[in-house]
Amino acid sequence: MRTLLDSELLHRDQLYVNGRWTVSNSTDRIEVENPATEQVVGTAPSSSPDDIDAAVESAAVAFDSWSVSSVSERRAVLERFGAEMISRREELASLVTHEMGTPIELSRVVQADLPVAVLQGVLESMASLEQPELIGNSRIYREPVGVVAAITPWNYPIHQAVSKLAAALAAGCTVVLKPSEVTPLSAYLLADCAQAAGVPDGVVNIVTGSRDAGAHLAAHPLIDAVSFTGSTNAGRHIMSAAADTIRRVSLELGGKSANVLLEDGDLEQAVRRGVQHVMENSGQTCTAWTRMIVPARLQDEVVDVIRDEFQNIVVGDPWDVGTTMGPLANRRQKLQYERYVTSGRQEGAKVAAHRRVTPTVGHFVEPIAFCDVDNRMTIAREEVFGPLLSVIPYRDEAEALRIANDSIYGLSGAVWSSDAERALFFARRMQTGQVSVNGGKFNPAAPFGGFRQSGLGRELGRHGLEDFTEMKAVQL
Repeated sequence: MRTLLDSELLHRDQLYVNGRWTVSNSTDRIEVENPATEQVVGTAPSSSPDDIDAAVESAAVAFDSWSVSSVSERRAVLERFGAEMISRREELASLVTHEMGTPIELSRVVQADLPVAVLQGVLESMASLEQPELIGNSRIYREPVGVVAAITPWNYPIHQAVSKLAAALAAGCTVVLKPSEVTPLSAYLLADCAQAAGVPDGVVNIVTGSRDAGAHLAAHPLIDAVSFTGSTNAGRHIMSAAADTIRRVSLELGGKSANVLLEDGDLEQAVRRGVQHVMENSGQTCTAWTRMIVPARLQDEVVDVIRDEFQNIVVGDPWDVGTTMGPLANRRQKLQYERYVTSGRQEGAKVAAHRRVTPTVGHFVEPIAFCDVDNRMTIAREEVFGPLLSVIPYRDEAEALRIANDSIYGLSGAVWSSDAERALFFARRMQTGQVSVNGGKFNPAAPFGGFRQSGLGRELGRHGLEDFTEMKAVQL
């Protein structure tokens, strides 16, 4: 059933600065397109440099008092913030479905419920801030780093925003959040939650705008730390913008994760879960296990299971119960995806399975799996950010590990074996920030981040919280 949202949730004309709604200095507007219908469903201001300056200055003033508040005071505020999110679950999920076409059932679970679990992981970690670490005659204190620029992507807009907001606020930092111009509306609902929860004025500020707005925010002289999630290329620009003042930068970037089936692994489970993992959120997930690395002698069996699992993919209206895959987020993503599919065919990969789509309107694409993929092919090297799976055969375990690690990325991955110790040994040698062993579930309290060009720093739980702190050693 389609959830109807009030017009005020879809059409915003103000920014959230210093605890109140303020009119933007810019007359430019962002139009939000529903990718399933290609119709404009919402609007938001495109912030001017003056708007961003005002938000940062507000956060800087608020830092003086918020940074010295007690852990228990900050915990109470965040608990109220979480309660507000829970009460607005349907609105949060529906907004994301409007903005980027995530099937509504998936939106409820990963766009609305998961952020609350992330917040809970941060709350449980706040005790680590209450007592200093003792090293000899020194007391080691963790103190808030300062004013944080939080720049978030469109694929998991609420999850990524809460991951940054919760940890930064728990540490005692103040924040200016700049959501993606593709999905700005859900950030407004987070501002509503913050206001209702009694977050003090200036502690959370939200500005909307283009990439230029993000660059202006990252380079602002009063910003002490930048937390960015997005593409690797954009991350390079963020690092460059922050370099002049040597400020703290945390980057969660792209991925090209390996899903390795060892000879004794549960083929049926590994392959079905692998397909599901790649197709979730229409493949628009940085941690997607897009490279399925399998024993060469088992590739035909693997393909049979892939073809069968593809029959369970239902591409269609994201509001329909039973839809498992909606559209890609915008036309640009669709065109890019189609170029990768063409590249796979031209470079000699074989089509193992694909699922035809019936919608004629919207940015829908056909999910596809290639087999006989060489790890040097473009579809195995570059992040596609769409429902494309590459099956790569290997001859022995040493080659499987070499292929898994032969990437500029290192964000996530998986390994399957009937011998748990063998799987763990293999996982320890995979050069990536997170590995699932035999389908181990995602843990929202465990550190999340990448190796190599997948980024710097960690998010979630205690480690994510500590990324927003500086260490001070006091000798007694």
